[in-house]
Amino acid sequence: MSSSPDVPWIPLTGAGLDRAAHRRCDAAWIAAARASERARILVLRGGALFVDALEATPPPSRIGADVAPGHPLRWLTGAVALDDVESLFLGEDESGAPVFAVEVAGAPGIADAPLRGLGVFEDFRVAAMGLGPFDGGAAATARAMFEWHRHHRFCSRCGAPSRAVDAGWKRSCDACRAEHFPRTDPVVIMLAVRGGRCLLGRQRAWAPGLWSCLAGFVEPGETLEQAAAREVLEETGIRCGRAEYLFGQPWPFPSSLMLGLLLEALDDTITLDDELEDARWFTRDEAMALLQRTHPTAFAPPRFAIAHHVLRAWLERSG
Repeated sequence: MSSSPDVPWIPLTGAGLDRAAHRRCDAAWIAAARASERARILVLRGGALFVDALEATPPPSRIGADVAPGHPLRWLTGAVALDDVESLFLGEDESGAPVFAVEVAGAPGIADAPLRGLGVFEDFRVAAMGLGPFDGGAAATARAMFEWHRHHRFCSRCGAPSRAVDAGWKRSCDACRAEHFPRTDPVVIMLAVRGGRCLLGRQRAWAPGLWSCLAGFVEPGETLEQAAAREVLEETGIRCGRAEYLFGQPWPFPSSLMLGLLLEALDDTITLDDELEDARWFTRDEAMALLQRTHPTAFAPPRFAIAHHVLRAWLERSG
């Protein structure tokens, strides 16, 4: 399996944002940047994004179900009074303007100042499907970081309350002086292929007709290739050999990094475990129809998902 010279742009991977990590420890600079009229402020509430719309697009009823396009982000400026809300410094945009994110929790609501009349909160997955590289990358970073803060309010060493420092990129425990940093969970998402066919599966919770690549978390002590082969074997009974890494995607649900791979399947007899509702081999023509939504009974994940791009990468090189 040779490497493709062209790596596609994957939603949420981001571009145009300089994280400017050297600014995080400069509390005076952060305070002045946050109050600046040049500041760009991304707003979230419970993981939902603040968007420029009068009414939010409803989220899909089931995973993979069709949904109307989401709305663009509604960026606020430093002049908007959200002083009582803790900020996360995301970095600087290409013009040098500071970029922040805030999570407003339960208040203020969209009917309250200062958000009144500016937009609505929309399901992250719905809004993110239409975001470009800069907005998508900023939104993914913000959601993952706020999820980390929400679930790590206490020191894992001594149990005392911890506090956010370094512009939101670290938590510090005053009781035992431990420092805690955000972590990302690696997840392999892989397409096993053999003889011009690819192996796809589906879960019971998904919308009828949705088929996707297999996936699973990397366990301690594993390489990506070992994790991918293990997951395919556990879920379908298929043994795999050579593996090739393709590309990755930040996935802030809550804090994963999706790592796309192609695997060489060594056999094709499927034995399902309880995790999947079904798994089957698709020919190249069938897989193309899944992507193009012309298959009579099945379809692939949308472009928002890395599985879409893993499947497309295999089709482009096997055509």
